[in-house]
Amino acid sequence: MTSQDQGNQDPRRRSSGAVRAPGKGPVRSFLVNAWRVTLLFIFWNTVRVFVWLREHIRLPGRIASDGRELAVRLWVLAWLTFVWVLLWGTVSWANIIGGVVLALVISIVLPLPRVPVEGRIHPVSVLWLIARLIVDFFVSSAQVAWAAIRPGYRPLGAVIRVRVAIKSDMVLTLAVDYLNLVPGTMVLEIDHRRRLIYVHVFDVRSDKKVRAFHRQIAFVERMFIKAFERDSEWHPSPYHGIDDDYHHVRTAERASIKAEQNQ
Repeated sequence: MTSQDQGNQDPRRRSSGAVRAPGKGPVRSFLVNAWRVTLLFIFWNTVRVFVWLREHIRLPGRIASDGRELAVRLWVLAWLTFVWVLLWGTVSWANIIGGVVLALVISIVLPLPRVPVEGRIHPVSVLWLIARLIVDFFVSSAQVAWAAIRPGYRPLGAVIRVRVAIKSDMVLTLAVDYLNLVPGTMVLEIDHRRRLIYVHVFDVRSDKKVRAFHRQIAFVERMFIKAFERDSEWHPSPYHGIDDDYHHVRTAERASIKAEQNQ
């Protein structure tokens, strides 16, 4: 009788002779632990270098006024590089390096106006805001489509003026973009000085729809403040109010002060 036949006749012998998965040997365990310690060492020293650079190195004013503005500029460079690689359709070192060089040339030769960056980003609130934008987009699209094909129904549009408590121009622009992306609402005008926005609403035939619009504006205002400019963390940028002269804000303020003094 062969050994194979004996193994088939004896279940205990067959189970004892089964091949077991090899466990971690001492050498493998040592290498895994050494790799983990190395990662912790690299991460710790990277954080130390970052903290030291932040405390001892000041960025030139031509590059960025603070770390927040530098992060926005780096994001612009990364986005331009991504678009360049996307246009070529091939991910290679040549395309990536060429995109970085082209992005630097565009940023230096054709610089965009400075945008005051104020507050801090809270990723959880931003993700919740994006999720709500997606929901509002589909719900509003369905409502507008139904109003368009509903027999005998004529929506009543109107322009509603709303005041928002958003302080920075950049966050206000993002909030306006949010409202413009949602079907049924379109921002027509922004009063820069008084923080008023004039929004065209697709249908305001009932008080219920008007209240729903005001709830939407209150949600957008609250979430953008929570995501980007909480009162405990917000502080004005050195370039805050850089467009006041363009919007005649300072002229209006001087006129109001002079009127109060005359009274």
